[in-house]
Amino acid sequence: MINKESRSAIRAKKHLKIRNRFSGTAERPRLAVFRSNNHMYAQIIDDTVGKTLVSASTVQKEVKAELEKTNDVAAAAYLGKVIAERAQAAGIKEVVFDRGGFIYQGKIKALADAAREAGLEF
Repeated sequence: MINKESRSAIRAKKHLKIRNRFSGTAERPRLAVFRSNNHMYAQIIDDTVGKTLVSASTVQKEVKAELEKTNDVAAAAYLGKVIAERAQAAGIKEVVFDRGGFIYQGKIKALADAAREAGLEF
């Protein structure tokens, strides 16, 4: 019988490979995305000092109030718009996109496209 590695273990391994290739700096921080079964989280991180500059998630009251569901593509797109607006308010224009080991489709792609449309460059 073949033992199959779990999806979460495969995602964690992919994320480590991605993180070895790039990191966020003060000039160009990292936009890290995490998706659970029920919510999505986005952070803009400066890895040189290990500090989160801006964050947004579907758990927060002001974001959750605007959404019908917190785990669909529409919620991801709204979260992308929110994180881009908060980043621009903090003076961040360019970021490095960290998809967190998730496949670039569906919710992750919707968040990235919405962030680009709202003014973030990556």
